Amino acid sequence: MHTSIPGFSMPTEDEVNQAADAFRMLSDPTRIKVLWALLQGESSVACLAELAGAAPTVVSQHLAKLRLAGLVKTRREGTFVYYSPAPDSDVLRVLSQALVGADEPQPISTA
Repeated sequence: MHTSIPGFSMPTEDEVNQAADAFRMLSDPTRIKVLWALLQGESSVACLAELAGAAPTVVSQHLAKLRLAGLVKTRREGTFVYYSPAPDSDVLRVLSQALVGADEPQPISTA
């Protein structure tokens, strides 16, 4: 046990793997654009493709991965499928903070 840092505890392997999986979902620029667009409101594949500057088939494949990862949810209306961010996603909060705070230097706490 590492005793020089009071209260220190290492995350479990499962927690580390879940975090790595979540960050892998954010490792693609198209997925970041799609998620950012969804944070602004519900949208269809066609609209997301236009906003992300990618082909609808590419966006659809990314959305399938994001849905399986639990980052987006779907709503069907007739033949249309609408996507929105999954509620209470910590990953989406991290993404939002990274993008909004990217142009502002953030202080690094050493305490």
